[in-house]
Formats: sequence, structure tokens, C-alpha cells
Amino acid sequence: MRDEPLRVHVGEAVLEDLRKRIARTRWPDQPEDDASAPGMAVEDLRELLEHWQHRFDWRVWEDRINAWPNYRAKLGDNDPLEIHFIHARGRGPSPFPLIFTHGWPGSFLEALKILPLLTDPGRHGGDPSDAFDVVVPSLPGYGFSQRPPRGGTTPRRIGALWAELMEGLGYTRFGAQGGDWGAAVSTWLARDFSQRLAGLHLNYIPGSYMPHVSPGSETEEERQFLRERDRWREESGAYGHVQATRPQTLAFALEDSPAGLAAWIVEKFWEWSDGRNGPPLTLDELLANVTLYWVTGTIGSSMRLYSEARGTPVVFAAGERVRVPCGIARFALEIPMPPRSWVERAYDVVRWTEIPKGGHFAAMEEPELLARDLRDFFRPLRESRA
Repeated sequence: MRDEPLRVHVGEAVLEDLRKRIARTRWPDQPEDDASAPGMAVEDLRELLEHWQHRFDWRVWEDRINAWPNYRAKLGDNDPLEIHFIHARGRGPSPFPLIFTHGWPGSFLEALKILPLLTDPGRHGGDPSDAFDVVVPSLPGYGFSQRPPRGGTTPRRIGALWAELMEGLGYTRFGAQGGDWGAAVSTWLARDFSQRLAGLHLNYIPGSYMPHVSPGSETEEERQFLRERDRWREESGAYGHVQATRPQTLAFALEDSPAGLAAWIVEKFWEWSDGRNGPPLTLDELLANVTLYWVTGTIGSSMRLYSEARGTPVVFAAGERVRVPCGIARFALEIPMPPRSWVERAYDVVRWTEIPKGGHFAAMEEPELLARDLRDFFRPLRESRA
């Protein structure tokens, strides 16, 4: 594998065009007697776009990205793809390699706050012996990774690309962490390359996950979860259904309208994160992620992963398991999240942590808590590395 350094810089003309498009937003109506209508409120989006147009500074985020070593590498024997990744070396006596995979509507930016905690724990109240070498790739069709020109880039294929990436970086045995799509990719990585993985850490269970279940063997807690999952999909899962069935049609609107793109993405961040004690993420953090999708033109290609994944659901036949030690960090407002017994039907769960706060975007919302759980989970597994 040959990797090339990457320095992120977006042309000023692209940013100026973005500001002009924001200024030309054509606004829909909202019934005066129904301010709580489903979806994002007009006034909330007006405030967000006003900040985006006049106060948000993408150059600040370029500097934050470029403070880490960024690379691109061509991966895959058939239809190879250029994959962007951060490769952050740890500071400690023996840093442990970890591949950290984001999801949708996030990006590799989700890792920026947790990277210092994982690579240099000695400077953040931890033990230097817990340091990690962290690899943070952008999923194909996300951010600065290439948009797949043809179909077939499923979570399972991405897991194989990640195994190739880690081997190319010289890591014969390593750990994997993931949430959202990162959980699905990491699960396939563990299923197909179990001999390479020392441990699997998840803060989400893939939405398509279905263990082998004998008829009538579900516990009441599991049945309650399945009912709650179905209710959540009915009330909040329309985005996933349209992205799995009509991603190309939706892409025309979102690739052309900054307002539409911001509403589609930020609504998910607000709904899925833990806002019980105030907004967990700043407007700048939210808009950095939206801007990344805009300047790279990747909302369409990112949504196609939903349709691609339909062919490889995380389903287990009788006797099939993920035979890698697994740690689960269950953040309080993660939705929908199954009980431990349901997960243990197919994952070898050796650690389960109930975390009292935080939501779907754990690395951004509660980086210290996620980093602590990662250190604790992988500490006894480091010596098993070949």
C-alpha cells in the first residue's frame, strides 16, 4: 500500500459560492398554529444559516484537521478506492493500534476531540501505557475519500478495505471501534478478520443486527426492545428508508441547497444527541460537519451506503458469532439500543458499560467518557497482540 500525505484546503471560490447560496435561500412556510410540526422549525434553521453565513470560519477547521497527519491511500484489488485517513501516532511505551470508524450523518471530524485523549493519555490525566496509535478513515463516499463510481461498496467490503489499510500501515493485530455505520463496518471486520482483531468496541449496535433466535425464546426485555425499535423506526426512521430506497432522488435537492443540507443533517444531531443539560455540540461543530459534506459534494454518495447495505445486513445464522472479545459502551440517550442479552446472542461481550449521559455521537458529545471506556476495555487485550 502506498499512502500520500494530504493537506486539506478548500478554494475560496467554493466558500464564497456557499455564502451566496445561503443568502439566496428560498424559505418554506410554517403554519402559525403548529410551531411543533414534525421536522426542523423555520426559525431554528434561520438562526443556523445566519451563523453559517456570517460567523462560521471553515479555515479554523482546516487548521484543526491539518494539525493531524492526513493521508490518502488506494485500497482494494478490484475497483480500488482512494481512502482518506488520519494516522495519529500514540505517545507511550507501546501504543496499541486502533481503527476508529465514524457513521452518518457524521464524518471523521467526530474523532477530533477524542484523538488527543487516546494518543496521549499522559497529558490528559491518564497512563501513558494506555496510548493508542489511532487510524481514522473516512468511509468511501464521505469527506475526502473517493466516491465509489459503481455499486458494491457495502459495509462488509469496507471492513475488508480497513483490514488492508491496517496491514499496509504495518499493524498485524489491532482493535476496532465504531458507532452508527462504524459499528456495522467494525462488526464485519471482526467477523471476516477475527484473527487480526484483538478486540471490538462499539457504542451502537447496527440497525440491521439480527441474531439467530429460536421461536419464542425472546425475553420480555428483548421483546420490549423490539417494540421500541419498531416504534422508533415508524416515528423517526423515514430518513433511513428514503436513503435506502431513493438516495439519488434526494441527492438532487441536498447537493444543490445548503439550507436543505443543513436541515437534513443538523436535525439528526439535535434529535439523537443528549441535550438534557443544554446543547452538547456548538453551532460551529455542527456546521463544520455540514460544510465538509458541502465542499466535498458527498451527501449523495454518503446516503448510497444505506441502499448498498441492504444486501449485507448484520444477520447471524444458527451457530454464527462474532468471535472477538467485545466491549459495549451504552450511552444513556443512544436510540434504539438493545439490552445486553440481545447483543450477547451473537457478540462475545466481555465488558458492558452503562454510561449515564451522552447520545449517538459519543466521541463528540462525551469524548472523555468514551476514551476512558476504550482504555479500560483494551488494557487487558494489549498483551494478546501478535
